[in-house]
Amino acid sequence: MSMDPASCYHCGEPCNRTHIVLDDKDFCCNGCKTVFEIFHQNDLSYYYELQESPGSTPDNTDGKFDFLDTPEFVESLLSFHNEKMEIVDLFIPNIHCSSCIWILENLNKLHDGVSSSQVDFPRKTISITYNTDKIVLKELVMLLSKIGYEPNISLNDYKNAPIKKDRSLWYKTGIAGFAFGNIMFLSFPEYFEVGEFWLEQFKGVFRWLMLVFSLPVVFYSGRDYFISAFKGIRAKLLSIDVPIALGITVLFLRSATEVVLDLGPGFFDSLTGLIFFLLLGKVFQQKTYSFLSFERDYKSYFPIAATRIDADRNEESVQVYKINKGDRLLIRNEELIPADGILISTSAKVDYSFVTGEAKPVRIVSGDKVFSGGKQISGPIEIEVLKTVSQSYLTQLWSRAAFQKDRTSEFRTLTDSIGKRFTITILIIAVVAASFWMVYDSSKALNVFTAVLIIACPCAIALAAPFTLGNMLRIYGRCKFYLKDTQSIERLSRINTVIFDKTGTITTTKINDISYNGLQLTPDEESLLKNTLRGSNHPLSRSLYELLKEHEITTLDDYREHPGKGLEASKDERNIRIGSADFVGNTAHSDTSNTAVHISSDNNYKGYYSFQNAYREGVSDVARALGKTMDIAVLSGDNDGERRQLEKLFPKLTHFYFNQKPEDKLRFIQQLQEQNKNVLMVGDGLNDAGAFAQSDVGIAVSEDINVFSPASDGILDGLKFKQLYAFILASKSAMKIIKVSFVLSLLYNVVGLYFAVSAQLEPVIAAILMPLSSISIVIFTTVATNFLGRNLK
Repeated sequence: MSMDPASCYHCGEPCNRTHIVLDDKDFCCNGCKTVFEIFHQNDLSYYYELQESPGSTPDNTDGKFDFLDTPEFVESLLSFHNEKMEIVDLFIPNIHCSSCIWILENLNKLHDGVSSSQVDFPRKTISITYNTDKIVLKELVMLLSKIGYEPNISLNDYKNAPIKKDRSLWYKTGIAGFAFGNIMFLSFPEYFEVGEFWLEQFKGVFRWLMLVFSLPVVFYSGRDYFISAFKGIRAKLLSIDVPIALGITVLFLRSATEVVLDLGPGFFDSLTGLIFFLLLGKVFQQKTYSFLSFERDYKSYFPIAATRIDADRNEESVQVYKINKGDRLLIRNEELIPADGILISTSAKVDYSFVTGEAKPVRIVSGDKVFSGGKQISGPIEIEVLKTVSQSYLTQLWSRAAFQKDRTSEFRTLTDSIGKRFTITILIIAVVAASFWMVYDSSKALNVFTAVLIIACPCAIALAAPFTLGNMLRIYGRCKFYLKDTQSIERLSRINTVIFDKTGTITTTKINDISYNGLQLTPDEESLLKNTLRGSNHPLSRSLYELLKEHEITTLDDYREHPGKGLEASKDERNIRIGSADFVGNTAHSDTSNTAVHISSDNNYKGYYSFQNAYREGVSDVARALGKTMDIAVLSGDNDGERRQLEKLFPKLTHFYFNQKPEDKLRFIQQLQEQNKNVLMVGDGLNDAGAFAQSDVGIAVSEDINVFSPASDGILDGLKFKQLYAFILASKSAMKIIKVSFVLSLLYNVVGLYFAVSAQLEPVIAAILMPLSSISIVIFTTVATNFLGRNLK
């Protein structure tokens, strides 16, 4: 060991007290050396390539997490758990850079018990899914601590604790504004060249006071620019903060030199004004992002609901936020469980792939715990709510990686490519312009160099897409068209082929003329029929369920739903089949003029319910508008009994396909995409999950907000179906707004650089114009998208 003042290869701290050398690399302690060895042995050395010295020194955690041996406390921390899998969300204050994200999302390479891990960088949290047979929560926390990412776990109910707001930006802006105002005041004699005796006597004092006022502005208010620039250079990346930090440094050194050597007053007014206006721009951006985040959280979420059973066994539909602890809920087949609870029914089969990403159903029995986000797949069940879950939790699950479509954003790609080349281009322009003025008029060289670095800013370009698309999400949400993410808008704008499902999509379940044809059902058969229909969310099942008279609710011995075919159930050695003629065993049925639901009891055909479908308001207008510029097809699982009616509603070139199974719809969309078609699938969300996942955009039309389809990209309220074409046109207009914003941003930079290079722009004016460019783009995109929104109401 030696005492050389080298920097630690892992954390960057100086090796003052201890200096350990391993593989020609310096470490400040055994902890940092151990972390390096762990990463190196597990082929994770790329961690150090993303950013130099990105880690932090691990603390001694002996005995610190013994409280995690208590099962009750562990359970309070978990978002989800079953026999072999648990999911926990942890707050890690040390997350600060891309290296942190990379190593934390590769925890599975450090321990095979970790299935997946996902970092939320702005909130500094990580969601970890792990196998409890291989690693428990305490061991997981110890592993994180060992590599320098100790979670902040409080014994209090930290999940309900208010999040502390970071006010440092306000403090920095306030100090910069205070110093800027005072320096301007002290500079008045210099501005107006006042020759008054006493002012001349104290001119030197005023200059030194300006230097003193500038110190906290440069080294406190402006330090984030230096830190960001230093980290960027260390990682061999030229961020936009590099020219800003360089401009601040040049201004400060030049000004300080003039004051110390009594050569002049310097440029402290420009320096502090520059930092003040840059910070004001940041404050504005932060407030705008917070506003958009609030709008997204509270106005754009699909209003998920559940069926609550009261003390008299009456059923009512209530929204998630109205569910309380102790409520009894009915969960139908294929419905999401909206809150954590205890299973009251005899048994259930729950698919937690929405939560865990693993599509292996879990069998549970009465008294077992069920978790929010699971999907019941073996008939109707009843649960008692243990813990309510926020609407945002369910919608966040909707946006999880398991349901994301792997398609890049052209605007994100364009923004990234501009950003990579922007800084180096600006630095070259600044150096060339300053060199020119050094030859022709050296007094202007510094101002030109600084103004060029400050005026040019890619921020406006970077803000155009997220602000436009973010505001469009909010506007769509207000119009009851709920989209998963901003990329869905971009994909929607490129659609050139539209596929419609029929039942529950272009037809409405609210208005149906239903008649029964066949043998009279006995009271027992009708009761079994009613209880079987109770478990299904299919539009025809819901309509028929509402039609039948009240019967005592009973628990079925067996329940199965066959997508595209029908339902079957049994109770006390009696069985029933409900669905298509082929499914119930009646191949002789010849009436194909209407949609029909056939019934057989104990393998004996009883008859069928005939539905005279009512089509949604505006179906014909939407279809004909779409048909002018797009290809249209109707894929239906029903027979072709309503072909003539559909042909009247849809344009002549529309293709109709009947008796289509879910796999047929998926295959049809694949074939279209092989022909370079961008396909929009519009369905009811029940049997269309595969088609939704395959299509470029999948939209579920819903009248029953109990039906929530995770595979869809968007959910459209049935009453707003007539505006579908308007929503597609709005997405295309949003893309035009982004392109116009790009042009305006580039024009701003070109014009600004012209004035800066030609020495017609002071640095402080450049600092004012720089955030104004971002503000103008935000205002333009907001006003333009709000104008689009007016046409959607």
